[in-house]
Amino acid sequence: MTRGRNNLPNADSLARFRERLRLPLIAAPMFLVSGVELVVAACRNGVIGSFPTVNCRETEQLEAWLTEIEGRLRAHEDASGKRAAPVCPNLIVHRSNTRLAQDLSVLLRHRPELVITSVGSPAPVLAPLHDAGALVLADVASIRHAERAVAAGADGLVLLTAGAGGQTGWLNPFVFVRAVRGFFDGPIVLAGGISDGHALRAAEALGCDLAYMGTKFIATRESMADTSYKQMLVDSTADDILLTTAFTGLQTNMLRPSIEAAGLDPDNLPARGAIDIGKDIDVSARESRPKRWRDIWSGGHSTSGVTDVLAVDDLVARTSAEYAAAAARVSIHR
Repeated sequence: MTRGRNNLPNADSLARFRERLRLPLIAAPMFLVSGVELVVAACRNGVIGSFPTVNCRETEQLEAWLTEIEGRLRAHEDASGKRAAPVCPNLIVHRSNTRLAQDLSVLLRHRPELVITSVGSPAPVLAPLHDAGALVLADVASIRHAERAVAAGADGLVLLTAGAGGQTGWLNPFVFVRAVRGFFDGPIVLAGGISDGHALRAAEALGCDLAYMGTKFIATRESMADTSYKQMLVDSTADDILLTTAFTGLQTNMLRPSIEAAGLDPDNLPARGAIDIGKDIDVSARESRPKRWRDIWSGGHSTSGVTDVLAVDDLVARTSAEYAAAAARVSIHR
């Protein structure tokens, strides 16, 4: 694509949400982790709450989840007098996702303010989502994919950088963000390595409008993660993260101790072919696997920042304090 700034989205497109955010943060959409409780808790704390639609067993459950989330957030707003942060469903747009059309139809009925697309071009879903009033953020793992998403009409980009948990990127965040800012003025979300409020403030200084926090939200009381998974994050560090394509066919960051607990050798994993959503990112298919395979868990480099299992209220409060401290530190050193 031609590098330029004409007719590109502008970061001001997020202006309608900013007064509702306590932090410029998205609780990342995580397979088998992000559910109703986590989304509601994030949104009522001023953090954008997201979840993959494939976390629902079927389209009917997606309808039920969105209805419950919306109802609980309306009740919160009525009681507090403050608007909650937006809810942000995550659509897996890979061609092997046989539920894409049905999930999209549910989203269009609920008219979400934000939608994230993953594992493919956002082009097939952009027009209907835009017609429904949604701002569409496309996650990308390379500069070439970022250019293509912008050309397709994405409103914003989620940059998957080295260190993101689960499906990840491989580019250094400093390089990736600055390269994309060379041709894109729209909203940029940094994914990878956001372990606290200091890192969040640094992401803004780098040129990002928002950031993902994923791994630390896994280790919250409201997440759907198994208690053993949460404890493994507490007990692990970034040194325990393994980058591999063995489990989904995509580059993913996984917890080495969980691979070992499944009886596998992390340094000698079998080769794997292309991703198949029906087998790899499907709740029912995942649950039909032997337990030792179900308990192979993902984590990002920010695992080193997980020191305890918190309520979302407490995690956001702690992150807010760190964010303010980071701003004060910069001010002192100017």
